[in-house]
Amino acid sequence: MVLVLNLKDNAGVALRGSTLTAVMVGAAVCALAWFTLVLLSFIALRPQRLHQTGQVVSGIVAGVLCVAVMAPFAFTANTIRTANQLLDDVLAPVDDGSTPAPVRAEDPWNGRKRVNFLLVGGDAAGNRVGVRTDSMTVASVNIATGNTVLFSLPRNLQYVRFPPSSPLRKVFPNGFNDEGQGLLNSVWYYADNNPQVMGGKNRGAQALKDAIGYTLGLHIDYYAMVDMYGFAALIDAVGGLKIRVEQDVKWGGKFGTAGTIKAGYRTLNGEEVLWYGRSRVDTDDFSRMGRQRCVIGALAQQVTPATVLANFNRIAAAARHMFRTDIPRDLLEHLVPLGMKVRNAKITSLQFVPPLIYTGNPDWAKIRKLTLEAIRESMTDRGAVAATASPMTSAGSASSATPSGSPSGSMSPSVSPSASPSPSASRTPVLAGASPRATPTPNDKPAKSLSELCGF
Repeated sequence: MVLVLNLKDNAGVALRGSTLTAVMVGAAVCALAWFTLVLLSFIALRPQRLHQTGQVVSGIVAGVLCVAVMAPFAFTANTIRTANQLLDDVLAPVDDGSTPAPVRAEDPWNGRKRVNFLLVGGDAAGNRVGVRTDSMTVASVNIATGNTVLFSLPRNLQYVRFPPSSPLRKVFPNGFNDEGQGLLNSVWYYADNNPQVMGGKNRGAQALKDAIGYTLGLHIDYYAMVDMYGFAALIDAVGGLKIRVEQDVKWGGKFGTAGTIKAGYRTLNGEEVLWYGRSRVDTDDFSRMGRQRCVIGALAQQVTPATVLANFNRIAAAARHMFRTDIPRDLLEHLVPLGMKVRNAKITSLQFVPPLIYTGNPDWAKIRKLTLEAIRESMTDRGAVAATASPMTSAGSASSATPSGSPSGSMSPSVSPSASPSPSASRTPVLAGASPRATPTPNDKPAKSLSELCGF
């Protein structure tokens, strides 16, 4: 009864290691108790009084009853054990030299008003060396309301800067330009393959968090990386996703010879969802990014606790090999109620692609300004469209919108666009002499709700 009351007030308690162990032990005790009850009842009926055939039949019936009453508890114990192992595998400490901050039950967010998650889609296919982060989205969540802004960054965003605290700042003072291009999706790969620069192994995630956080003017708190092919298995495990496909999407090779996802409001299986979010046949990276955020939105809205429970073993099998994250396990119980808020809150989306942002010569100040405005607009109760960036309103709000300048204190310490020098202070050698505002992009593109963009 105490456990039920705790779960009613906070569903995240169910994910505590102690709770899972208690449920496992309780299931085993209940199974044993029912087995004992059936056995003692059978003995009390004195089956030896029956003739030989009656004794055999009654023994079989008693055995079937023992199995029948024990099966639900055995299933429960096995499911809980699988869940516990999954959480241990997925949320295992990352060997990257970092020390996670302790999670306090009374204040798990350490006083923050917002928490920022970097969601990464990694492609480590057999024809590639290392991991390329082909999908990068920051989910900035208001802890009080669950209102969320999704910021999508293109993989070919060039010459990103690093904060002064990053070892890569000394190597690339004018922006990341490894291999002469400096694409954003190579930052993780470069850091993992140059441990002597990063000061240790497995620092790719931190390097990417530094680069993206500095670009947006946010502090990235945690990351979660999903393997693309494991993701397809996860979608199959939950029964597919309902997605509005605006136009036919071909996939496979350069000419889309493997298949076509037909236009319409359809339920897509794992392979179809994967290629819906990855295909660039007859399209480009930026259209692909738009489809990817619709997939994220569909997951947030359509995968319910009932769906997870009904398909748990399949989900666990897919998830064990597809996730990497630095979210501490102790924080997980607090993420569950936050996730429930997000599911019913306003979700807006903004992607930094042409014509809004020219990826070959990004306007870093503009990116930060749009980020801050989108976050501010998401905290209002107005309609779905967020954060327009006209030249006049942008200039005014960017100069005064700092965390300490917020009269209500609603801005989070995680949002600090003025906390460090703007990454637009210097340009790459390729673009030397270019104006920080030299970009062929307009200033009037708003962030929009996923309902508008994806037809949910």
